[in-house]
Amino acid sequence: MEISGIGSFLRNRRFGNYLEASFGVNFASPSKVAVKEEVEKKIQSVAFVEDDGIGAVLISWVRIVVCFVTMMFTTFIWALIMLVLFPWPYQRIRQGNIYGHLTGRLLMWILGNPIKIEGSECADEKVIYICNHASPIDIFLIMWLTPTGTVGVAKKEIIWYPLFGQLYFLANHLRIDRSNPSAAIQSMKEAAHTILKNNLSLIIFPEGTRSKSGRLLPFKKGFVHVALQTRRPIVPVVFTGTHRAWRKGSLHVRPAPLNVKYLPPIRTDDWTADKIEDYVKMVHDVYVKNLPESQRPMH
Repeated sequence: MEISGIGSFLRNRRFGNYLEASFGVNFASPSKVAVKEEVEKKIQSVAFVEDDGIGAVLISWVRIVVCFVTMMFTTFIWALIMLVLFPWPYQRIRQGNIYGHLTGRLLMWILGNPIKIEGSECADEKVIYICNHASPIDIFLIMWLTPTGTVGVAKKEIIWYPLFGQLYFLANHLRIDRSNPSAAIQSMKEAAHTILKNNLSLIIFPEGTRSKSGRLLPFKKGFVHVALQTRRPIVPVVFTGTHRAWRKGSLHVRPAPLNVKYLPPIRTDDWTADKIEDYVKMVHDVYVKNLPESQRPMH
């Protein structure tokens, strides 16, 4: 059976089960419009009140510990699979995606945040996905939701991150050298070559680091260089609420509602190398328009 089909089935099935369990939505209903309206009403009715009491903090710690143990277990299992598949780099990428679908979904279920996902139909072709980054939860969501056949790109130092970094390497995802601009551009060119050679999608955080406040940071140019090399469309994925759910430097995960919104693809067929700054600003402005005031850059 086709592995990508399995990954897609698992991802879609898990999401349906998650919404049924979290909000009591019956996905057996024949009316998709009615289901969507019911989901939106249920999610909008969830009231989020910050609770920093000892009980809430203890529950949060338990959730984080369970997440860590779960990730240790799934990482060990998939590390063995990756080692067996070591001579086949593309199969390791696909297995890494399936690992992400399962592990990301489990971690989000353990954390228990209500989630609303919009526009996922924009994720049907080979594209460059870009996402704003303000919380560890962003990683879990990306692991869960990106389609099979998607490769990630991160700084080369990620290999030293316990568990995740080693599996990231085994899954044959891409690493870039950010020591200087020339090295970074060369790394992105190599990434573009890999994407085209293996017919992959790419996922990247254009801010280059996690925002401490949740407000959008300036974008780096790497995603534009890849677009110029591959002519892949860019699909912005907008995360809202994740910075409230798990703040940087905190071990308290709050039950804040989360929203994941796929925006329509931005075509790059006619982009030219002399307008890189313009393209970076244009895509950044798209995010500013689609983020709530609390996550827009300070002026």
